[in-house]
Amino acid sequence: MKPDLFEAPDYYNIDDLLTEEHKLIRDAARDWVKRDVSPIIEEAAQNAKFPKSIIPGLAEIGAFGPYIPEEYGGAGLDQISYGLIMQEIERGDSGVRSTASVQSSLVMYPIWKYGNEDQHKKYLPKLASGEWMGSFGLTEPDHGSNPAGMVTSFKDKGDHYLLNGAKLWISNSPFCDVAVVWAKNEEGRIHGLVVERGMEGFTTPETHNKWSLRASATGELIFQDVKVPKENLLPNKSGLGAPLGCLDSARYGISWGVIGAAMDCYDTALRYAKERVQFGKPIAAFQLQQKKLAEMITEITKAQLLALRLGQLKNEGKATSAQISMAKRNNVDMALKIAREARQILGGMGITGEYSIMRHMMNLESVITYEGTHDIHLLITGLDITGENAFK
Repeated sequence: MKPDLFEAPDYYNIDDLLTEEHKLIRDAARDWVKRDVSPIIEEAAQNAKFPKSIIPGLAEIGAFGPYIPEEYGGAGLDQISYGLIMQEIERGDSGVRSTASVQSSLVMYPIWKYGNEDQHKKYLPKLASGEWMGSFGLTEPDHGSNPAGMVTSFKDKGDHYLLNGAKLWISNSPFCDVAVVWAKNEEGRIHGLVVERGMEGFTTPETHNKWSLRASATGELIFQDVKVPKENLLPNKSGLGAPLGCLDSARYGISWGVIGAAMDCYDTALRYAKERVQFGKPIAAFQLQQKKLAEMITEITKAQLLALRLGQLKNEGKATSAQISMAKRNNVDMALKIAREARQILGGMGITGEYSIMRHMMNLESVITYEGTHDIHLLITGLDITGENAFK
């Protein structure tokens, strides 16, 4: 494994807009990634294994529920801190960031926002510490961009609910201890249920043969007459807006996270271009390579400013779902394009595991699809600015 020489670009002195606490939190996450993720991540991706050994480290840097109040085990940080942590983790690998995003925004967030005090105390501290890992069950085999069409359902059996159905493309599912599952009741209303490993009829088969997110564990959630205690229903919000609120938080984290992947590709390509000599001079001296690198740093800078302003709006409680969609769509597209251009700068070396670029590129092919596809987010912006719904 080559040493991790990453140096973060900051072309517009954005650090000057961060607090000292923000920078300390970010630097702690950056140092951890260099020490504990970079040395093992290529092998983990090649072997398609999630490195469970990093879970305590993720908890230690505050990656699990960073904005959850300290009384429930969280770090009580602001939204910009959350974004910066996701940026640094995804600089290491999108799959590792997916694990943290799911735990924070899709498991801890709904329990915190939609759960009661007993649920807060039972689940959040163990999730924050990494003692328990969680997954989020919304997507189904036949219902991805249209989650309202879900068929997973539960029936009231008096002293418990009986849950049946299946969820697909679920990060963390193969090893999760709890799953926040979205299902319809007998009236067709969507509710969240906390399903715990060990409940009879609950299984989590792993998805194999992925070309993307290979260092992340992906699988299914299958429910066959699972008896769920009534106290495991999240009582404080129902309807499709409940899981979509979780996705807003996760998409926000993604909009920061992918900047890290883009930075890593840019930094790798810039260093390589300065060292690789062809026709008697470094390839960084050629116009077409400078064009690629100049466009990369321009797009990274724009994405940084977009994410930072969104973080400010989130801190103020003003960020809209449509604004979050714009940032997720723009920044993932930016990162994927940068990965592809960086790969070209490295030529044939760019496809090898000696460099991170091809792994980032393959990962980002998933990130541009999950939690709202590239096209769906475009239509969310279109609906917001025109008032016309193109989904129907």
